[in-house]
Amino acid sequence: MKLLHRIGYYLGGFSLGLIILAFFLNGKKTSCSYGPNARTVKNISQKPKSFSTEAQEVMRIHKIDTTTITQIIQLGEVNFSESDTKAEPCKFYVIENTYKEKPIEINVENCEKKATITTIKYN
Repeated sequence: MKLLHRIGYYLGGFSLGLIILAFFLNGKKTSCSYGPNARTVKNISQKPKSFSTEAQEVMRIHKIDTTTITQIIQLGEVNFSESDTKAEPCKFYVIENTYKEKPIEINVENCEKKATITTIKYN
């Protein structure tokens, strides 16, 4: 069998496999959260959030709503060197991102049932 025929059969089977996978996985909530940052952000994003009075005050002053905070968390980077991942009963994470081209830092207390935004540092 010629090399060109082998490549054709390979690509045909590979394409058919991709179509079958797309058909079976269509509509399913599948994700690939393998890195520590992705797992942490996903865990925090899935929980109901509450805001401390200090965080609410910063949000009011800078006119930041809860949807924006959720997006900042989802697209942010966890600073593990400043976070306390071993704390009990709630872990403490520092999430860094930018908002309106200025750095923003969100401190999150991540408990088993809910995540509390404790402080927001925005200049």
